[in-house]
Amino acid sequence: METNLSRRLLLFDIDGTLLTSARAGRQALIDGMQSQFGIKEDLAGVSLAGATDGAIAKALLAKNGIPVTQENAACLLEGYLRHLSERIRCHPGNLMPGVLELLRHLCLRPDCVLGLLTGNLERGAKIKLTFYGAWHFFVFGAFADDHDNRNELGNVARVRAYKIYGFEFPPEHIYVFGDTPSDIHCGKAINARTVAVATGEYSAEELSQFQPDFLFKNLLDKRRVLHLLFRPE
Repeated sequence: METNLSRRLLLFDIDGTLLTSARAGRQALIDGMQSQFGIKEDLAGVSLAGATDGAIAKALLAKNGIPVTQENAACLLEGYLRHLSERIRCHPGNLMPGVLELLRHLCLRPDCVLGLLTGNLERGAKIKLTFYGAWHFFVFGAFADDHDNRNELGNVARVRAYKIYGFEFPPEHIYVFGDTPSDIHCGKAINARTVAVATGEYSAEELSQFQPDFLFKNLLDKRRVLHLLFRPE
């Protein structure tokens, strides 16, 4: 594959990294279990941070003794997406500090390509990012639709980027942004550079234990973020 050594591929997680929906997604899952299966779910014991929507749906089905089939998972997720469209308007969420200014800068740089690498379904990602005014920054992404295993999504994103741009991004020019250990593991799975941001459920101290290449409290200091990411090798 042809490579382009001057351009960087920046892949962003959504929840906890780009934005908080103020638990709209969490409540939409609860609503989905109620509307689709008549079950009052509290999500206790189900890990959400860094998980894909598909994996979460299957965990909820198993927890409640519902056969874990593709049909049942799709049914639950369809309900989730319907309720998410409603819930997103009722919860006081927002983009994370510095995100909008950073994305505006990066999308104008000829040496940067922006994409999504997220456990959200593509429709869920679009609902959230459109509502908060950031969907248009991203040409493509890898989503829960592509695989239930988060660590498989990095390769999906790489292949998709190649198909769109016609050249391969070397691993050292791929940056995976996220707020959970799962995001760090996902980036390391493709030997990308990992950028941990402590704006989600994990503190900077907790994230540091997973040895990301870069660690930020938030993305508010655009100048510092850009200096560290794009400093000469």
